[in-house]
Amino acid sequence: MNNIKLLQNLSIVSLIALIFLSVAWEGWLAPLTPGGSALIFKVIPLMIPLFGILRGKRYTYQWSSMMILIYFTEGAVRAWSDHGLSQILAMIEVALTVTFFTATIYYARATGRAH
Repeated sequence: MNNIKLLQNLSIVSLIALIFLSVAWEGWLAPLTPGGSALIFKVIPLMIPLFGILRGKRYTYQWSSMMILIYFTEGAVRAWSDHGLSQILAMIEVALTVTFFTATIYYARATGRAH
């Protein structure tokens, strides 16, 4: 498997994992309010770049690498302030966002016009 395909697969897996994590976290694992949280809707912006990421669209990789930093920030804040399962889920969110960010910026670089 070449590096570009590996970076694309890392991006896809980390984005889809982040979508599932967000739904599970705010839906039933550790929502802010019992019975589910309105924060479950934070998954919607994650779904916007999904098809571009799946198709390998370089421009989508570029802008989604910046958008993911919002989720990194949320994960870092909640890893610091939350306790118990929510804190663990926040740390997983941070790991997934770092993976996505790294894979997308290297993918965009590897598929640049000069290459």
